[in-house]
Amino acid sequence: MIKYFIYCRKSTEEEERQILSIEAQLAELRDFAKQNNLFVVKEFTESKTAKEPGRPIFNEMLGEIEKGNALGILAWNPDRLARNSIDGGRIIYLVDTGKIQSLKFPTFWFEATPQGKFMLSVAFGQVKYYTDNLRENILREIRQKIRRGEFSAKAPLGYFNEPRLRTIEPDKKTFRKVKECLEAFATGNYTLSQICDKMFSLGLVGAKSGKKMSLSSVEHILKNPFYYGHFLYCGELHQRSHKPMISKKLFDQIRQVLKDKGKLRKKSKQKDFKFLGFARCGECGYAITAEKQIKKSGLEFVYYHCTYKSKTKKCSQRRFLQQKKLAEQIKEQCQKVSLPDVWRDRFLDKLKEWENENLQISDLFAQNLKKKVDELKTKISRLTDAYLEGTFELAEF
Repeated sequence: MIKYFIYCRKSTEEEERQILSIEAQLAELRDFAKQNNLFVVKEFTESKTAKEPGRPIFNEMLGEIEKGNALGILAWNPDRLARNSIDGGRIIYLVDTGKIQSLKFPTFWFEATPQGKFMLSVAFGQVKYYTDNLRENILREIRQKIRRGEFSAKAPLGYFNEPRLRTIEPDKKTFRKVKECLEAFATGNYTLSQICDKMFSLGLVGAKSGKKMSLSSVEHILKNPFYYGHFLYCGELHQRSHKPMISKKLFDQIRQVLKDKGKLRKKSKQKDFKFLGFARCGECGYAITAEKQIKKSGLEFVYYHCTYKSKTKKCSQRRFLQQKKLAEQIKEQCQKVSLPDVWRDRFLDKLKEWENENLQISDLFAQNLKKKVDELKTKISRLTDAYLEGTFELAEF
């Protein structure tokens, strides 16, 4: 007797959506198995879309089949098993190799014959075509909404999604509070942390956590063009039909404050230690540090010495060395090193060769840029002429 696995799947992981789908499939498949005397050894249920490969429960079931723990699958429809070419191909391959000897569907006929496998592949192909076609239709509708200025996404803080009209409207509870925070930050008197505290004091908290928002979330709100009547889609800025919270001028002030607040603090002027980081201690191998000493007479002296950081090695170099003497030692060591005249000439020739190559590359790059600029100017000119002739409207232009 052939052993069967029952496989049930719904497309969404959200519990409140398609809540009866798994339960209904299980009830129907159990009745179907009972009516046809099918021996079911295990049931697999999963809440995962099949548009892309990588379903863990589905892969676990096929792994059990490859081990020989069952030879058949019972599912409501082929689209429950696969909506992509990889998973569909795996099912057909397991049928070809005899790992799967039977597939049962209450809504679809299948036999492990050339005709049956052909019909199964057609069914998987139809499911994939439906999924791909549905995606294109949805993207087309989204693009049309974008043209109308409709924002198809979750409303940001201060607004809410109106389900009946499918629009985004101001939230009476939070609209003025968010506006107050945006206007306060634009003055430049608040840091990002302070405006975060102000939002929390006004009751503006994270949607999921219900706690104070993170600094990154607050920064995202401050940078969101939605608040002045625009929105980003695929990296492009589009005008929105909703009620703006602030003006474009105020939004630009907020961006400028963010830019100013984000600038790195100027580092304090470092002391003039010319050879700091230049050498290491010859005895212990640790870095040499420097310090400046000012005598009572007002004269300044710079001394170098070992950092004595080694815990295992004992360093006897406790003596401080003046910068002037260190410079003399470095000069003395450098004078011991020299290049033969032949090597010097070769290096100079090579430098000239590299310089000429860089000049040629720069000229070629500039020519290519100039060519691209000319092409763009031509396209813009043609586009302008077409608009002036009335070929298309201003919005299309």
